[in-house]
Amino acid sequence: MLYAFFFFFFPEEVKPSGYTPEREVIAVGCRAYQFVLIKHRGLVIYICFFKGADEDLVPKIVNMLLNVKLSENESGEYVSVLDLPGDVLIIPQATLGGKAKGRKMQYHANIEKEKGLELYSQFVTVCEKELAANAKCMKAGVLVKHGTYGNRQVLKLDTNGPYTHLIEF
Repeated sequence: MLYAFFFFFFPEEVKPSGYTPEREVIAVGCRAYQFVLIKHRGLVIYICFFKGADEDLVPKIVNMLLNVKLSENESGEYVSVLDLPGDVLIIPQATLGGKAKGRKMQYHANIEKEKGLELYSQFVTVCEKELAANAKCMKAGVLVKHGTYGNRQVLKLDTNGPYTHLIEF
């Protein structure tokens, strides 16, 4: 089983008071404070793998997430992130697998760390290949960026949402 928690972000449409171009980015940092900047519209995917998840599931998940029609284009039609075209930001999020027990959270259903890293790496690679194979994405220069599996992730996000979906596979 796997949880994919995702939403679209629209940084170019969000212009808060005191707007500067630096506020128009998505930033993900890990412990080494490496930052990733994204300026296009796109999709943020938080992903958590549960025990029992395997390599056969990853291409199906990527196909569904990249092809689901959730974003409006300029003419108001709903299109996928591939048709938009938009950037993809992938964040490993083990806490999605938590269950409350008493006043504490437990993560016993999550996959083992080593297997989770393998699946996460495969997920990122398949996403990169799908966007690289899409002519619209190549022409627009869209990016696939991702966090580091097993490290604390810091995220700053400006969005015109909330527009969040939870999908369980």
